[in-house]
Amino acid sequence: MQQRSERASWWDVDDTFTATGIALAVRSGRCAPGATVRSALDTIGRADPAIGAFACVRYERAVAEADALASRADLAELPLAGVPIAIKDIIDVAGEVMHAGSRAAASPPAAADHPVVARLRAAGAIVVGQTTVCELDAWPFTDSPGHVTRNPWNPDRTPGGSSGGSAAAVAAGMVPIAHGSDGLGSVRVPAACCGLFGLKPGRGVVPAQIGRDSWSGMAENGVLATTVADGALMLSVMAGDPRLARIRRPGNLRIGVSTASLSPLVRVDPQWARAARTAGAVLGAVGHRVIPVDVPYPKLPVAVCSRWLANSAIDIEGFERSLVQRRNRRHAALGRLVNRLGLVRKSDLDEIEEAMRGLFDGIDLLVTPTLARPPAAAVTWSELSWRANVTASVRYSPLAAIWNLLGWPGASVPVGIHTESRTPVAAQLIGPPGSEADILAIARQVESRHPWVRRPPGAR
Repeated sequence: MQQRSERASWWDVDDTFTATGIALAVRSGRCAPGATVRSALDTIGRADPAIGAFACVRYERAVAEADALASRADLAELPLAGVPIAIKDIIDVAGEVMHAGSRAAASPPAAADHPVVARLRAAGAIVVGQTTVCELDAWPFTDSPGHVTRNPWNPDRTPGGSSGGSAAAVAAGMVPIAHGSDGLGSVRVPAACCGLFGLKPGRGVVPAQIGRDSWSGMAENGVLATTVADGALMLSVMAGDPRLARIRRPGNLRIGVSTASLSPLVRVDPQWARAARTAGAVLGAVGHRVIPVDVPYPKLPVAVCSRWLANSAIDIEGFERSLVQRRNRRHAALGRLVNRLGLVRKSDLDEIEEAMRGLFDGIDLLVTPTLARPPAAAVTWSELSWRANVTASVRYSPLAAIWNLLGWPGASVPVGIHTESRTPVAAQLIGPPGSEADILAIARQVESRHPWVRRPPGAR
């Protein structure tokens, strides 16, 4: 094998800084794992003070793990060989403290990796750090008292949440891929805010084990990447299914397109509506049958709101309440009331699922805007009132959560830039259970026919 150079940096072997490119370079011997990881850590050191994407950076440990990886006999076979990745601070990384964005949730260093982290490491990835997350994983902003994570496209805007730290780290070029979790849109929302490909797999495809009960089965571990190929590769490792990395050409599908809001009280920004229509037009141009559809959203989103509250009440159990942020104490208190009144009803969910399955009798995949309007301001939402947090959340990110209720897969694909906010716009791709391969294939067609700017000017 060609001797690997410790001096080689990612730009010597792959000027696109993708996970697929880095892994290929390391497997072929053109670059050492230590070089790729040191390069990522150097970028984090330069870029993160202005962005605030990381809660913890594993400088010495990541380099040691990368150097050890170089001696593995199977290095040339590892799908993520030497790829620096970030893990959202919501699942365990062995030897590290998992804070879950809260002063009240700190625990001893984890004794073992979460199954997803274990799979990524076994595939050759190197964890360079844990990324910031809002407390209780409950909001589409990423901040805590005294710390605001910012959007690399426009630092005055949030990178979204709750996986905002992971999205910001990828968008700023600190890592090529990152882990996120999605309970009400928390992968797709930050992906849309930061111009990334973000995918939430369907229920059971990837081990969940998030918090106490994975938000009653609504939360999944997902991926954030700058390319569909990188997202597919990472998902294949997390799912333990190499077939997902091989993006195939889809047959001609029936693609439903809707730009309607979940609620008549929430208006969809015209540029975000145009994002869905643009994706639909691209897919129509490659031969798919594109159909305008009316999505049977519930008239009152009781099922979404009740579970949003109730799940926070579950996750806060065992916390020192005085250390919990004020907005979340209120959120959890309302969740306990919801539980006492029996407002989390399976019948609500059954009605939604029946209606959506009826919609998908006529289509194979659905395209909607990912967000209703540009990202909210990058401020300390954690210090504002519960009402302010809820209002801002509903106004800009109402279109993702309903698919978590059903456990169906979904993705966000960039399709342009909002002229006023100077942040990306994106289309959401939704499919029924088992449609991850179709979603990846369709996303790749959008990417190839309508390529996006992968990082903001100045990143990397």
